[in-house]
Formats: sequence, structure tokens, C-alpha cells
Amino acid sequence: MKRIGVLALQGAFIEHISMLHRIGAEAIPVRLPRDLDGVEGMVIPGGESTTIGKLMERYELNPVLKRRIADGLPVLGTCAGMILLAREATELNGYSLGVLDIGVRRNAFGRQVDSFEIDLPVSAIGPSPFHAVFIRAPWIEKVGVGVEVLAHLPDGTPVAARSGNIVVAAFHPELTADTRFHSYFLDIVDERCKK
Repeated sequence: MKRIGVLALQGAFIEHISMLHRIGAEAIPVRLPRDLDGVEGMVIPGGESTTIGKLMERYELNPVLKRRIADGLPVLGTCAGMILLAREATELNGYSLGVLDIGVRRNAFGRQVDSFEIDLPVSAIGPSPFHAVFIRAPWIEKVGVGVEVLAHLPDGTPVAARSGNIVVAAFHPELTADTRFHSYFLDIVDERCKK
């Protein structure tokens, strides 16, 4: 059973923990640096990116997380998690971990009332479309060298990506019944554990 940390400072961490339990992983809430001991993967959930970023800084999680990710810790960031992992993020005021070579725009689709759902092809998780839930979501504006785009909107806008041990999505896979995105992440954790 894989031991996955889920950042539990604010946002949709309970839903990620539930999803990870459904697919047979042990999910550990992470609030302090010591909570990262022994985790084999990490999830940074959706929520309010500035709030999460400030709390990560206050609880001194940033340097530990940056080091662990640089050392190969697999990490999944959804919505706000994608923003916090990005090298560039509009209006985030320095709270980003900056470990993934993408540029993102916060609240790119508008306000809460502009949230939407759409079926998207995500070839990395299988041939059937994935039902993606976008809530005050970001999008990817820049894609760096070595970053693979995993999903686009019909207009071509990138909304999910991977670079090595880092996977991000602008949508909320934890708010669906579809476990494939989390299973894909666990496969990355398994690959890392075998090395």
C-alpha cells in the first residue's frame, strides 16, 4: 500500500484522501514538515491558492517540499495545486513552489458562476474521455521544455501536464467518481518506488 501525503491546509483535501483510499492507497494529511516523513507521493489539492501558499510558508513546508520534489517525490497538483507548483503564476505574489516549468493564469475562466464541466480526452489514462470539473480554474499559458501536455480544451488550451515526477490538472479529478487520474498518479509513484 502506497503512503501518499495530501496537503491538508485548505481546499479539497478530504475528497483527495477519499479517492486515494478508494484505489487502495494510504492517505496521510500533511500540515507540518514532519508529516512528510515516509510519504511516497504528495497531492496538493484545489482550494484558494493564495491562502494555501501563505499557510505553506507559515508552516515552513516550502523548503522541505521543494527539496523532496527535486529529489524525485511524485506530486499531483490539482487546480490551486497546479498554480502552486508552476514556475510562473499570475498574481500569486511569490507563494509558488516554482518546480514545474509552466506559466499559469489564475481564475482564467472567470468567477465562480463561470465554473463548468466537460468531457476531455486524456490519452495517458485511457481511450474514454475524462469528465473534468473546472471551478474558478486556472489554465496553462506557457509550457516549458520537457513538459508534456496531457489534456487540452476543445479550443486547444492546455489544462493538464506532466514533467517527470510532477503531474498537474486545472480541473478537480477528486470531485468525480472516475479514479483513473489518481490511478495514473499512483503508477508514477510505483515507478519511482521501483528505482
